[in-house]
Parts: sequence; C-alpha cells; structure tokens
Amino acid sequence: MDFDWLPRYWPLLVEGFWRTLWLVALSGVFGFLLAIPVALAQVAGGRILAGLSRAFTTTIRGTPLLVQLYLVYYGLGSLMADIPAIRYGPLWPYLRDGFWYATFAFTISVAAYQGEIIRGGLLAVPRGEIEAARAFGMRRSRILRRIWLPRALQVSLPALSGEAILLLKSTPLAATVTVIDLFGAANVVRSETFLTYEPLLFVAAVYVLCAFVIAVAFRLIERRVPSRRGL
Repeated sequence: MDFDWLPRYWPLLVEGFWRTLWLVALSGVFGFLLAIPVALAQVAGGRILAGLSRAFTTTIRGTPLLVQLYLVYYGLGSLMADIPAIRYGPLWPYLRDGFWYATFAFTISVAAYQGEIIRGGLLAVPRGEIEAARAFGMRRSRILRRIWLPRALQVSLPALSGEAILLLKSTPLAATVTVIDLFGAANVVRSETFLTYEPLLFVAAVYVLCAFVIAVAFRLIERRVPSRRGL
C-alpha cells in the first residue's frame, strides 16, 4: 500500500471533506424543515394537500437519486443558462456551480424520505394525549408545537438517524456533476497517480468515521429526550 501521495493531495482532500460536510448539513437541515409540512399535509392537510404530498413522496422515492440529480443539474441548470438575464446576472457564478444543484436535489430527497418517517411518527402518537391537550383548552397550533410534533420526532429519531447516514453515503453522487467533494477529490488522486485502492480506502475510512459520529450524535439526542414513561 502506497500512501506517499497523501501529503501532496491533503489540501484537496480537506477541501473535499468540508464540501461534503456542507452538502450533508445544508440538505439535511433544509430537507428536514421541508419534511415536516410534507408529513403534516398527509396527516392533517385535507384531501388535496394530502394527495399532493403523497404524489411528491411517491415520485421522489420511486426514482433514483442520480436521475433526480441529473434532471436538476442538466435540466434546470441548462434552462437557466439559456435565460440571458440569469446567465449574465450577478447570481450566475453561484447558479453555474454544481454544488447548489446537488444540494437542491439532496434536499428534495431528504424531504420525501424523512417526510414519510415523520408521518409515521405523527400517526404513532396516542390520540389520548392530543385529546387531553384539547381538553385543557390548547389551540391546534400549540398542540402541534408542544405535544404532537415533539412526540412524533421522539418516535422517529432512530429512523432519522439512519436517513442522515444514508444522506452522507449519497453525497458521492455530487461528483458526477462536477462537485469536488471528498469522493471527487479521491477521483482526482486516482486519475493523477494511477492508484486505485489507496485513495478509495482512505475516503472510505473517512465516511465510516463520519457515519459513526452521526450515529453517536443521534444516540446522545435520544438519551437527552425524555422517554415515553417520563412524559
């Protein structure tokens, strides 16, 4: 095993690592924020909103993420490039960057998958707790904020942890749209050094470490969240 290339490509790998973390953080946070209304629309949004939400989750979960990423990057990106006001506007340096298209595609994917998880969590909350809150005169918005949604998230935490790790494992797809993330940096090393296994083994170890950190973080959150008996 030859790792003499590591000091030379270390800055590129570090840059790719931080770009990967940004991909996970941005798409994870915004995807989670979108997942909540997606779940609520199916549970308490009425027939039209529920139908639209189910159509969204079914479409996103039923198509490969790589296809979605290509549609966003080559479809939406090409469409905006054909609009002179955008192509020659101040936002074009950002809009031509594949990073933002990858973030958008990952965000939509996270919203669909986590929306289904949160929907299951909302349905798992005992109806008696919600009825008790209504008996105390709580408004619907306060019940959602203080009881229904927190309990649903509590139930959903293990599954959300798994989805966060799956998101991390999906980020190498960003390299297919010119994003030099951690995997993209490894591809640069492979193409310039003609080494195959060493760069891949290195980034695989980094991904395993990141997945371990995510799993531990969610376990700590689960321990800090009151148990069902304590509520």
